[in-house]
Amino acid sequence: MPKKRIAEATDSQKSTQHLKEKSSQQLKEPQRKVAKKEAKASKAVKSGSKPKTKKRSKKESYSYFIYKVLKQVHPDTGISSKAMSIMNSFVNDIFERLAGEASRLVKYGKSKTLSSRDIQTATRLLLPGELAKHAVSDSQCSGA
Repeated sequence: MPKKRIAEATDSQKSTQHLKEKSSQQLKEPQRKVAKKEAKASKAVKSGSKPKTKKRSKKESYSYFIYKVLKQVHPDTGISSKAMSIMNSFVNDIFERLAGEASRLVKYGKSKTLSSRDIQTATRLLLPGELAKHAVSDSQCSGA
């Protein structure tokens, strides 16, 4: 009988020892993670260096090109920021309409390539009368 009790005692000691090892490992893991994070933070911030700031993303607009065309047509005329914003919205709107119409034409034609002919046809469909004729003729002059 005493041998069985000793064997049981050693089994229970082993299981408690195993539990202790598990808990100590679990405690060590978060400490390791914290230590790694601290090491990364210390590498990022070097002595004498400035903290990095986020780069501002550039807002894309047609304002530069609108201004250049304005100066070609009326060199002595300026434009307000509100008017520039309206013109920018206008150009974006026309661009989206042309692109949408041209893509529909390509789908109808069962083609996979968007060509200058599709853009010309979309221009003729979207712009009224004389404006479409001028747009197409101007594009042909600048393209050649």
